[in-house]
Amino acid sequence: MATPNIRIYDSEGYVAEALEKYISDLSAKFIADYGSFSVVLSGGSLIDTMMEPPYVNCIDWSKWLIFFLDERVVPLDNPDSNYKLAYDGFLSKTPSSNFHLLKMATPNIRIYDSEGYVAGALAKYISDLSAKFIADYGSFSVVLSGGSLIDTMRKLVEPPYVNGIDWSKWLIFFLDERVVPLDNPDSNYKLAYDGFLSKVPIPKSNIYPIKEGLTPEEAADEYEQRIKDLVANKTLRTSHKTGFAKFDLMLVGMGPEGHVASLFCWHFQRFEKKKWVTFITDSPKPPPNRITFTFPLINSASEIAMVVTGEDAADAIKVALGKHANDYYPLPVQKVAPENGLTWFLDREATSELN
Repeated sequence: MATPNIRIYDSEGYVAEALEKYISDLSAKFIADYGSFSVVLSGGSLIDTMMEPPYVNCIDWSKWLIFFLDERVVPLDNPDSNYKLAYDGFLSKTPSSNFHLLKMATPNIRIYDSEGYVAGALAKYISDLSAKFIADYGSFSVVLSGGSLIDTMRKLVEPPYVNGIDWSKWLIFFLDERVVPLDNPDSNYKLAYDGFLSKVPIPKSNIYPIKEGLTPEEAADEYEQRIKDLVANKTLRTSHKTGFAKFDLMLVGMGPEGHVASLFCWHFQRFEKKKWVTFITDSPKPPPNRITFTFPLINSASEIAMVVTGEDAADAIKVALGKHANDYYPLPVQKVAPENGLTWFLDREATSELN
């Protein structure tokens, strides 16, 4: 492990001066070596420590790429936003009109009076995306989760959607799955089949359940390889940002304690960075053996719909979307951040604890 370089100064003013020179020197070095300088900003008092003459006038700001270490899930012009803090205190004061700024997309939070209204809005949202992606790419890859989500999709199997969607172009995958036979009541595939797939004419060859008869580790590896094969033969697209598969839409539910897929708060699987699909043998919810997409694969999706209803979710929604969302160790649901768009579908019961 490298020995840290610890620098102690007499005051914050001296820290600011030293930090400015340090950043300026690194900027020149990385731009000379690689043609750009990628910088990750955090919030708090850091922004106040950057950046004044002579450095502001001698740095090639056009080569900087700005990211955010963390962000509050609020509009970008909200006073709690780290982006706004950085913009007001630093980004707006750099002299280049060619500044390359990479920002987090603001989630679209939709709150409805009841679960019934959520179901109706979700059906229209999915139908519209289906038409868009089929027109653009010739198919529509959809990832399903378990729980109450399938029931909330019920409007899709009713007119006008059931007759208006080109189901032959749909590709169905599973965000997570219990390692049980596909006809077992605990199977997410069985839940989806009984409540949705059996009622629409999606070709069987376009539905991708897990392979039966494998250990959790084997099942995860096999499912990951199958997805990679579909990327290789151009059935699925690739994220240019991450290199992972880029699904068109993931339909994601949330557990009452804030888990998504089978990524639980205090389990190491939530920190997986390399695997596309991983496994778990000690799920806090039965059955214990499962496979699950990892966050890098989840967040490579084009669109994610977070569908959360009912009062059981209210406490977790308060933590995830409330004004103190950034004050605590993040729930797994707070790590969901797709490349293009995150849309929350919530009912009044699920948001009852929000101020």
